[in-house]
Order: sequence, then C-alpha cells, then structure tokens
Amino acid sequence: MIENHSRAQSTMPAAAPVRILIESSEYWLANHGDLAMLDVTLARLRQRWPHAQIGVLTDVPHLLRAYYPVAQGITGSDTDPWAEPSTVDDLVAGLGPQLVGPVALGWIRMRLWLPQKTRGARRRLTRLTRRHLSSDPITEPSASDSAAAAARAVRPAIAAAVDGASLVLTLGGGYLTDSDYTQAHRVLNLLEYACDRGIPVALVGQGLGPLDDPVLQRRAAEVLPRVGFLALRERLRGPAILQRAGVPHSRVMVTGDDAIELAYAECAGTLGSDIGVCLRAADYAPVSAAARETVRRVVRTVAAEHGSTLVPLIIAEYRSQDRRSTLPIVRGSTAWVAPLSRYTSRERIVEQVSRCRVVVTGAYHLAVFALARGIPVIALSSTRYYDDKFRGLEDMFGGGLRLLQLDDPALDGTLTAAMHQAWRQSDESREGLRKAARHQIQLGHEAFEHVYALVEPARVEHRRGR
Repeated sequence: MIENHSRAQSTMPAAAPVRILIESSEYWLANHGDLAMLDVTLARLRQRWPHAQIGVLTDVPHLLRAYYPVAQGITGSDTDPWAEPSTVDDLVAGLGPQLVGPVALGWIRMRLWLPQKTRGARRRLTRLTRRHLSSDPITEPSASDSAAAAARAVRPAIAAAVDGASLVLTLGGGYLTDSDYTQAHRVLNLLEYACDRGIPVALVGQGLGPLDDPVLQRRAAEVLPRVGFLALRERLRGPAILQRAGVPHSRVMVTGDDAIELAYAECAGTLGSDIGVCLRAADYAPVSAAARETVRRVVRTVAAEHGSTLVPLIIAEYRSQDRRSTLPIVRGSTAWVAPLSRYTSRERIVEQVSRCRVVVTGAYHLAVFALARGIPVIALSSTRYYDDKFRGLEDMFGGGLRLLQLDDPALDGTLTAAMHQAWRQSDESREGLRKAARHQIQLGHEAFEHVYALVEPARVEHRRGR
C-alpha cells in the first residue's frame, strides 16, 4: 500500500516558484520511447503546475527546446542552469526539431568525436590486457570499473540545478541495470546529492535490473531507500530488487509504462491490415547475421501471404541503430512504406502503429505503443535484459505478447507460427489489451499524485514560515 499524503490545493498561491529537474537518461533525445515518456510527463506536470519552471538534463538543449518549448535544457556546462530562456532559445523553439535537430546533433558529434575515440581506444586496450591475463573472455564490467563510475562526483552545473530545484524527477527507462552501469551510477549519485540537500526525489516508470553487480547493489541500497516515491513499470523483477535494496514497500507503486498514455486513444472500429516491424541490433542487443536473415525472410513471406504492407517503425535513432537493422527487412518486399523522418513526433509513429494488425519488434517501446493500441506483439530478444523487459510488459497487459529468442535454431518456424497466430487472434485480444492500457494510465495518474505531494507540503511550510 502507498502512504497517504495530504494534498494541497494546486491553486494555492506559491511563496516560491516550482522548479522540476527531470533526469530522463536520454541526453541526445534520440529515442522515441524515452521521448514519449517525456511527452507524457511534461503534460502532467504542466496540467498540475502551469507556471512551473521545468528543466531537463540533456546534451542538446536547443533540440530539447525545439521539441518542448515549455521546458528548458540544462547541461553540465551551464553557468546559470535556471536562467530564463534567451532570445535564441525562443527562436529555436519556433523552428522545430526538423530544422534544429541536424545542426544540434552534428555539433555535439563533432565536439565529442575525439574524446569518444580516446575513451574507446582505452577500453579496447583494457579488454585486450584482461584477455591476455585471463583465459576467460571478459564480457561484463569489472568491479573496479563499476566502483570508478560510482565514485564520480556530480558535475558542478548539475549540482547547481539540483540546488535550485523543488523536485528531482527521474523518468522511466531501463538504465538502472548492470548493462548500463555508468548511467546507473550517474543517476544514483545525482539522487544521493539531492537527498543530502533535502530536495524531494521521485522515480517513475522504472524498469529495474538485472542488477547483479555488487557495487551497483550496494549503491542502490544506500540511495533508493531515501527517495520519496518510486513507481515501477512492471511487477516481475522490480519489486524484489527494491525489497533487496531496503526500499520501504509503502513508497513503491507498480503503474506500467507512462508512454502508454501517449499511445492510447479512442480507436476506430476496424483493425489495421499492415505488419509493423523493428529489429533492434546494438551492443546490448546483439543479433547474428543468420537471425537477421531469418527475420527478414519470415516477415516478408507472412506479409505477402496476407497481402499486407510492411511498415518500418523506428524507435532508437542513436547512431541510426534501428534504421540500419530494420530497413533491410522491408526494402524490396512486395509492399512497404518509407519510414518516418528522424525527427518526427511520437504521435506520427503511433499513427503508423495503428495501421498494423501485428507488430514484430525487438524495441521495447514499440511493443508498448502497439499493446496500448490493442495490437498483438511478437517480441524478439537475445539477452536477459530484453527478456525481462518484454516479460514484464506482457504481464502488465495480461497477454498479447509472444517472446521469441533470436538465437533459437527453430526461429524460422516459431516466428512464422507466432505471426499467423497473432493475425488470427488480433480481433479477440484487442479489447482486453485496451482495458489493461486504461488501467495502467489510471495508475500512472495516481502515482503522480504522490509525486506532487512531495512538493506541495514543502511549499505550504515555506509559505507559513515567511
């Protein structure tokens, strides 16, 4: 059960401005799943506090402003993180992401190219040294790597942003995990800094784990019990991780993914007839050449059998990872549509998802979009990390998702059968999925009431003490 908090009236005169600092973990704004959660969060915060100052940690503040004129980007190099937007900021907000995006990302790539190359060479040298000294290949970060990440101090500009905030809000994602230990430590250090200074902290829409790294486990146990509220997007793994870390059950709630609200809308009565596809291939989600060829062949064959158009649905644009692995599947097929542009809106992606009767995906948030629309999903995974993400999502929706392993020798047959079965059952499963989506949206709004309550009692006390 969640602790009851007294709720102050949102119309009460404020003695101090509300400032929310958002940690979304997606500093290049190149993942439409993370952006969907940010879309929903900003809308909820603005509805509650129309005049709040909302800062978002990012490496591309102008692109952030182009996507979200109501927010401001805060970087690690800002001298005055809460300064009012400049004339340039306002101009950028009017240009839109299609114009601003290529310039902003081109600049940051150029600025970071040499440091990235240097760090990459250092990591490769370290791996070669370890392999020379050990007969076993090193596939996981060492304890010393994790400890070094844990010891990094919060950057002064970010610390100043926290010092001026009324609330630090950490958005959902799968970054509190062993496979992203650098980011996990960065977030935990940020939260600890805020807690040390009495700044309210909340985490929402979180997908936790796997979390087996002993250094990360220790840091989680030191930091997470101190936060004011924590909402999870699934109930299979996260609650046990928080229990192990010593987080009081009274501060935890399972809500589902906040991006569901963006994807959910009243649907037309007819089902779509297309097949959506996204193959995620990355260091943290490896896909063999054989598996890629199998997915390509099966998806195209099934689409042709049903007279269906293939729709490439791109979620992760970082280094074009989803485009590079997805477009070869659809190009040259009997019928396919061109992908949306890199800087499209999440609403446009959802519109294309709505055309589909079945979605085949290795991208977690595409599965979220599809299930919220009542569309069955065949999920493709090659790691425990993605197994956990997809199984947690299936559990929250009570079905509608079939998880397949990309290294399955029988992938050809299992994927073919799964796509045909999903096609046949799409009509009967639709309303159940939509009902589950509605329930999770409601839980998400209930969770944000607890987030709001972390700030408003403090504002009441501030007003009384004047």
